[in-house]
Amino acid sequence: MAGIFITIEGPDGAGKTSMIQELVPRLEETLTCSVMTTREPGGIPISEEIREVILNPRHITMDERTEALLYAAARRQHLVEKILPALEAGKLVLCDRFVDSSLAYQGVGRRIGMEEIAEINHFATEGLTPHLTLYLDVDSETGLRRIQKGRSLSEINRLDNEDLVFHQRVRHAYLDLAEKYPDRIITIDAKQSLEKVVEKAYSEIMTYLT
Repeated sequence: MAGIFITIEGPDGAGKTSMIQELVPRLEETLTCSVMTTREPGGIPISEEIREVILNPRHITMDERTEALLYAAARRQHLVEKILPALEAGKLVLCDRFVDSSLAYQGVGRRIGMEEIAEINHFATEGLTPHLTLYLDVDSETGLRRIQKGRSLSEINRLDNEDLVFHQRVRHAYLDLAEKYPDRIITIDAKQSLEKVVEKAYSEIMTYLT
């Protein structure tokens, strides 16, 4: 596989979308390979439809394991239809969320267990692991304030509506993953200005590539 697979992770309100929007043009100016951005859940029509089911705030009765399986199903289709072909074509793939999100949100946030979530996602991805993961870290209180301030009511999804304790569990799960996989996961302070976050992300990617 000739391409490079980089994922962007972080709790809600960390600013992943804004960072990616600013980062990609810089990478495109610098790199000779093509840069492809995508997101999870989503990225392709089937997975985007699953995303709508998962995140619909009306689906308050959804079972935790149903949620986890839907994420894994969306991930599988996204992988075979979009990510793997891009990597085989030698592209740099920048993906907003991947398996680490499921480990944090469903494994710890929903208290299903990291091992259980890792198992179903290993099946879904056949063990594919990102070459590099940039984790944007922000405390849960700040993240939730950003969500409330930056999103309209129609943009607030089912996970956004979870309580502070849930989001705190998710954040601590991410921190545990970063500690467990220091060679892959780079932590970036997302309370900094967007400019500084983008600069740090760009620097880490270029360091990895060189």
